[in-house]
Amino acid sequence: MPPVTPPTTDQPVDPSAGLAPYDAVLLFSFGGPNGPDDVMPFLRNVTAGKNIPDERLAEVAEHYHHFGGRSPINEQNLALRAALEAELRRRGLDLPVVWGNRNWEPYTRDALAEARALGAQRVVALVTSAYSSYSGCRQYRENLWTALEEISPTGDGEPLVVDKVRSYFNHPGFVRANVDAVVEAYAGVPADAAWPRLVFVTHSIPDTMEAASVVAGASYREQHLDVAETVATAAGQRLGRPVEWDLAYCSRSGPPSQPWLEPDVNDHLTALAAAGTTSVVLSPIGFVSDHMEVAFDLDTEALATAQELDMTAVRADSVGVREPFVRGLADLLLERAAIARADDAGVPRPAQATEGGLPPFRSVCFPGCCRMRDGVDSGRPAACSTDPWS
Repeated sequence: MPPVTPPTTDQPVDPSAGLAPYDAVLLFSFGGPNGPDDVMPFLRNVTAGKNIPDERLAEVAEHYHHFGGRSPINEQNLALRAALEAELRRRGLDLPVVWGNRNWEPYTRDALAEARALGAQRVVALVTSAYSSYSGCRQYRENLWTALEEISPTGDGEPLVVDKVRSYFNHPGFVRANVDAVVEAYAGVPADAAWPRLVFVTHSIPDTMEAASVVAGASYREQHLDVAETVATAAGQRLGRPVEWDLAYCSRSGPPSQPWLEPDVNDHLTALAAAGTTSVVLSPIGFVSDHMEVAFDLDTEALATAQELDMTAVRADSVGVREPFVRGLADLLLERAAIARADDAGVPRPAQATEGGLPPFRSVCFPGCCRMRDGVDSGRPAACSTDPWS
């Protein structure tokens, strides 16, 4: 029997009700090394259980050593936390925002322990991944389950409850911030260059993970195609000229025998150049900040490829701390709080804002949602779902 979708109304979220029942926000991210000595331990954390030898990890480590062994993601998360705190204060919402990572300090369990020390009993998590897939959603929920077990209370203490906001690739805040970034990038193209082709870029995943990522009828790739079309159309309207676009991928890893989503952005630039394209704008639509996959894979490798091809290339910003994105995150928190109140009261949920052709994704995931590959679970429980263990 398929899972039942809770009833909804066409009424928007009432912001006056605030963030109750939540009393803290978890900014939940990937994490990254803070210096050269952190790089290999961090990469071992990322690849734990995958039997990847240190020799191969050392190759990836060079990406970080190219930037002094420090990932930009941690400072970007601190900036996002500060921007979100300021936006919540502007709306009269005085909740602590704690920050935790799956793979490096501060770890998820540390952030949840901090929230509990501040008196929190129910926390809403905001994952810095906009799309739904095993690596973008379920793996975070598995980590959250483990962290909650590690800080579980003893005796008569009440367990900490954590919910999460939905995957937000098609939320208006994320979409509009990407439109702004693309339009600004087009303005930065030299006047003597040809009208650029827009190349959206996201993190590649194995084909098997792609096949298992279908949510609300859309896989990881199809989620990107939907938002890319929405962003390109809106950008073209603002620029006064249609924008032709493609979707490419970066950051492929794993053995060569394992198929991953293609084309790689460097291969795609080479193919575009061979077909006569002389100017591109690269939009890192799969990422929320300019962390390593952007700083190295695009700003270092892809821009070098474009230069070798004698191709004009301008890289659009990620959404970062752009105002529409930060406002959108606050809206998502209010939306999740309204859903929690509706569910607690047994009444229909409020309407959820989207842009594009796909519906809003669930904040409470279906059983078996976003597996590593079809029919195969990781064997680890995951929070924020209707699986039997939740």
